[in-house]
Amino acid sequence: DLAITVIIAFLWLVSTFAWAKALADIKMSTGASIIPGIESCKAPGTTCRFASVTSMGTLNVSVVFGLLNMVLWGGNIWFVYKDTNLHN
Repeated sequence: DLAITVIIAFLWLVSTFAWAKALADIKMSTGASIIPGIESCKAPGTTCRFASVTSMGTLNVSVVFGLLNMVLWGGNIWFVYKDTNLHN
């Protein structure tokens, strides 16, 4: 049980960091900085402007809940450890 709990907590940590990195990449890919890279915006007489992006607040919350869930699994490691023979 202890090994499985440690593995799950570690996987939550890794997956939360991976999701946070992917979210940062999504924000960069959909931001105003992409306009200079669009070929049709480089044409003479063409004006491109950045209007808006859909709110990503719920995605930020998902990263926070992922970290909180990892903390929960990390706390569970202590209780599982106390039930093993390793704890005196």
